[in-house]
Amino acid sequence: MTLPELTERVPLTRPDGRLDRRAVGWARGPLVDTDGVARDGRRYLGRNKRWEYWGVVTPTHLLAVTASSIDYAAVHEVWVLDRATEETFGASATVVPARGVTLPGTLGAGPVRARAKGLDVAIDEVPGGTRLRARTADASFDVVAELPAGHERLAVVVPWSDTRFQYTVKDVARPARGTVTTAGVAHELAAGESWAVLDHGRGRWPYDVRWNWGAGSGRSGGHVVGLQVGGRWTVGTGSTENAVVVDGRLTYLPDELTWTYDLAAPRRPWRVTGGGLDATFTPFYDKRSRTDLGVVASATHQSFGHWSGSFTPPGGGDRVELAGLVGWAEEVHNRW
Repeated sequence: MTLPELTERVPLTRPDGRLDRRAVGWARGPLVDTDGVARDGRRYLGRNKRWEYWGVVTPTHLLAVTASSIDYAAVHEVWVLDRATEETFGASATVVPARGVTLPGTLGAGPVRARAKGLDVAIDEVPGGTRLRARTADASFDVVAELPAGHERLAVVVPWSDTRFQYTVKDVARPARGTVTTAGVAHELAAGESWAVLDHGRGRWPYDVRWNWGAGSGRSGGHVVGLQVGGRWTVGTGSTENAVVVDGRLTYLPDELTWTYDLAAPRRPWRVTGGGLDATFTPFYDKRSRTDLGVVASATHQSFGHWSGSFTPPGGGDRVELAGLVGWAEEVHNRW
């Protein structure tokens, strides 16, 4: 069955908290109302997962901010890498039970706030984009992820069942401007060479899950190109989270992709292929994190680097060159 394209607003959940099957599909923007995930959460306590993740790549720094509630804990991180020295800055926090975090029910419907020992996060929709502010003892940033007119964002509902499902918005190649400060020194983001990527999630998850995610942004062949690829967690659902965005116009890839990589050799290239995509990811930095609270555990291997290769749209269309897009590829295993 071909996954339908959504063109009108639709709720993610029914009044009883179960999945509204009308929402199963993909869209070019955030058309799904997810207020019910938090509102009806007590019926599915422990399974509700809500988060905002922004990653920003610049010629000099990598930035990342996470604000989340996974029901029984709030998990946050602010992370900055100086690409020249590979020195890292920032802080992370796991707050049990979840407190000190504000997340809007639906994307763009309100501010994001996260406060915990050692970090402070504020994310707001502003004219022309989204403002990302984060502060730790040794670093801070104030960045606007611009939203150009007509820019399309991949939104997908992934249905495991009527009680286990996820709505994700993956938004790549957003031009970024602002400053990042490390060790008391402010650095201006390079105009035209800095890019922001959003991973917005609202849903009810299985306890044990693995996924791959990759994203890249940049200028290639005279175009602004964004690459969004995923794997593992969508298999068997009929949905994928794969797309290529060229000058703001999104092409959805309905096929599951083949990922080839070796975590034991973190600087070895990754390959992601299928559905007209032939992409190679060459890492320049490896980031690993692990949390083990007994029943709850998370292991993340995230590599940062450059994407290259090509994409030929299914059914015809101009071949898109992927040359030097900057971003990441990751493998995650959660028991949550």
